[in-house]
Amino acid sequence: MLGLMESAERLVKSGVWRRGLGAGLRQLGRCLLDLAYPPVCLCCDAPVASPDTLCSACFVRLRPITAPLCPRLGIPFEVSLGEDVVSAEALADPPPFGRARAAVIYNDVAGTIVSRLKYGDRPELARFCARLMASAGHELWADQPILVPVPLHPARQRARRYNQSGELAARLAQFTGLTVDAGLVQRIRKTRQQVGLSGDGRQRNVAGAFAVHRDRLIRAAGRRVVLVDDVYTTGATTKAVTRALLKGGAARVDVVTFARVVIGAELPI
Repeated sequence: MLGLMESAERLVKSGVWRRGLGAGLRQLGRCLLDLAYPPVCLCCDAPVASPDTLCSACFVRLRPITAPLCPRLGIPFEVSLGEDVVSAEALADPPPFGRARAAVIYNDVAGTIVSRLKYGDRPELARFCARLMASAGHELWADQPILVPVPLHPARQRARRYNQSGELAARLAQFTGLTVDAGLVQRIRKTRQQVGLSGDGRQRNVAGAFAVHRDRLIRAAGRRVVLVDDVYTTGATTKAVTRALLKGGAARVDVVTFARVVIGAELPI
């Protein structure tokens, strides 16, 4: 009996019981929340067994990007062409960044998720997207790079209430253990929406729209930057941000997005 009492006393002093109680209360809270608001598919709103996921019908239509792929742009290849073979797009227009990786091909499912995250006041969708991005960008996490979200203009961010790229970067940091610097790059010129613009139009739209916070970059000297965004379409925005970073003194820049447009796979946005 004395031994049991001493064990119980040690358990209380160690705080294990508090952690167990806290975990139990959180689980109870999630169960009550699920009863009040049953989890639904992130894409079609069909009932699902657990939150932050897709129903089986939507999941099978999501198209992950896996090897073989272009080592520069992350464009998927149908067959392996060799470890160092880059895509025709990378040869025709070499990007200023080192590597780009995306979790999925942009299609109707990915587009619905991005639209809800971006315009539908659904920042919680970033957790699902970032989980896939963490896996897709596994090559980019070595050497403890800094995660930098592509910034919105302050006026647009106030209208939307948050920056979807910032939400993705924050969730990605949780999965990778990396740090986020949301103030390293600023959008200094308000641009029109990229949707509907041609490739050249997109480049002209974002030219000179970004500037680097010099003091922050000095403090981050020697560390690689990984830009975080929702969709890679023509790359106009990420290229413009990369050029601003390189001009400001950054040594290396990579890119990770949730989705990317692949010519021939789906119509671009």
